[in-house]
Amino acid sequence: MSAQPSEHDEPYEVIHLGEHAAAIVPLDDLRRLRAIARHASSEAIEEAEIEADIEAHRAWVAAGRPGAESHEKVRAELLAELGW
Repeated sequence: MSAQPSEHDEPYEVIHLGEHAAAIVPLDDLRRLRAIARHASSEAIEEAEIEADIEAHRAWVAAGRPGAESHEKVRAELLAELGW
């Protein structure tokens, strides 16, 4: 496990556990985010998830696409998740 400051403007540290990264977030911020998620419309949540996915993709590309998978492997995984 390693910790490093965020590369963005957030005041959070990021820890890495294997291939996964997590932010160390103050409990007040976490509670606020959970409350917002509970009260948000399904459309707002969907838009936020899309925005987060785009941001994660941009960070992945900026990092040189670490652990990039072949198109065939990703396609097979996605189809398996869909039960195809």
